[in-house]
Amino acid sequence: VIIILLVSWNIYHMNFDDNDIKKLLICNVHIGVTSCSKLMKMYIWKKRSDGIYIINLLKTLQKIRLAARAIISIEQPKQIIAVSSINLHQTAIVKFSQLIQCNCIIDKWIPGKLTNKTSKLFEEPRLMFISDPLLNKQALLEASYVNIPVISICNTDSILSYIDIAIPGNNKDHYSFALLIWLLTREILILKGEITKISEWDI
Repeated sequence: VIIILLVSWNIYHMNFDDNDIKKLLICNVHIGVTSCSKLMKMYIWKKRSDGIYIINLLKTLQKIRLAARAIISIEQPKQIIAVSSINLHQTAIVKFSQLIQCNCIIDKWIPGKLTNKTSKLFEEPRLMFISDPLLNKQALLEASYVNIPVISICNTDSILSYIDIAIPGNNKDHYSFALLIWLLTREILILKGEITKISEWDI
């Protein structure tokens, strides 16, 4: 209840409401792990007695909005690439890419995709979204070589090197990750004017 009240007080100017907060709590988006990297500490609300770090959901919503604004700033969605190398995230990433019409890579990352111009698989995206910086290290590293901005969902143990926009949230749980992608996609479509804030989005 305290979490809901604290976050509700601060979301009146964003495209979120109390139902969104309840969904975040039900899906355990705020539940981190027992370790916390240095730069992720700014997103922590508190540490539980069992050692689990609790993520500040207001900051999660703020970063979702920031990420959505960054994504819609790219005029051609095909210049955005969404990447996930693990099964846990792939269904949500595929749906995300379909709805915002960006490119998607869910297979094993092939080295040189962003750096080897002689490769048939070479791409030059303007923005990259990755599901987890720990599990997509090669893609993240290559993006840093060619100065491609990166957005990622980051748990409390995530290392934020080369991450430009970190969305704090539980990316180790299927439901939590799927909800974060759902909220990000909805925010993008609202900002684009494709759906309205008050409409019930049934995706």
